[in-house]
Amino acid sequence: MRGAFVGSASGAVSIAAHALGGGAVSPGQSSIGLLIAACTVVGAVVGTRRARFGIAEIMVLLAIGQTLGHTALTMSAGHQHSAGTTSVMVAAHLAAVPIGALLIRGAEIGLARAISAVDRAVVVLSTEPVPPLVLQNACAAGFLATPRRLLLSSGCGLRGPPSR
Repeated sequence: MRGAFVGSASGAVSIAAHALGGGAVSPGQSSIGLLIAACTVVGAVVGTRRARFGIAEIMVLLAIGQTLGHTALTMSAGHQHSAGTTSVMVAAHLAAVPIGALLIRGAEIGLARAISAVDRAVVVLSTEPVPPLVLQNACAAGFLATPRRLLLSSGCGLRGPPSR
C-alpha cells in the first residue's frame, strides 16, 4: 500500500512541479514512459521495505521518488525551462514532500483502522449464536444433613468487631 502511494504521488508531483517550473510536459513524449517506469520501480522498492521510521521515512522516500521522476522528465530531447521559474519548481517539490508524507501516513492509518473494523465485523457476524443458558437447581429438596462439629464450634457467626 505504501509503495503504491509513494510511487503514484512521486509521479503526480513530478509532473505538477515540472509544469509549474516551466518545463514542457506532453503525453506523447518518451519522458512520460520513463517517468512511469521510474515511479513503478520506486513504488516496488518502497513496497518491499518494512515501515520503521514513520513520516520521516516517507518524506525521504518521496524525495527520492520525486528526484527520479524529475530526472525522467528532463530526459526529453527538447527539454528546457528558464532559470527564473526553477525556484518555483524546487519550492513545489519541497512543499509536496511533507504534505504528501502526512497524507500517505494518514491514509495508511485510516486503511488499517477500516480493515480492522471490517475484520471485527466479519468475526462477529460469522460466529454462531449461543443457545440461552439454562440454570438447573443443584440442591436436593429436603432437610440438610447435620453440620459437622468443626462448623458448630467455629464461632457465633456474627460479623463485626467484638462486643465489650
